[in-house]
Amino acid sequence: MGNYRVSRSASIAADPALVHRLVNDLHEWPAWSPWEGVDPALERVYSGADSGVGAHYAWSGNRKAGRGSMEITGSTPERVDLMIVFVKPFRSTSEVSFLLASNGTGTDVTWAMSGEQTGVMGVLGKVVTMDRLVGKDFERGLAQLKAAAEA
Repeated sequence: MGNYRVSRSASIAADPALVHRLVNDLHEWPAWSPWEGVDPALERVYSGADSGVGAHYAWSGNRKAGRGSMEITGSTPERVDLMIVFVKPFRSTSEVSFLLASNGTGTDVTWAMSGEQTGVMGVLGKVVTMDRLVGKDFERGLAQLKAAAEA
């Protein structure tokens, strides 16, 4: 019903290798993910590789956290790609990328998500864009990634 792309960027005063590690290891996401804390009783299951390609994370939580999974599908020092599948509160599949570029004093990070809005989200997307739904979350997540990397 409609394609979307959400993207936010930030500069982090930390080595690109450190920022890459925080994104490339799903076990590190609780330190910076903007959705951490949405459900204090969130159930997490890690499987596959410890980090990098093949690392998999599934969650199940309250109504706000929903249920879904993500897997790292690509990883280079300059980029981490993931596939995110939501089951609840609505079904969707999105491609996510983190682009990491050295800027001389640290790392420029761009977090992007794209996909197609179908079903309920396709209808809802005519009124509320994905950018409006998750843009502020991306900004908060990048700020928390910055704080974790610079600590």
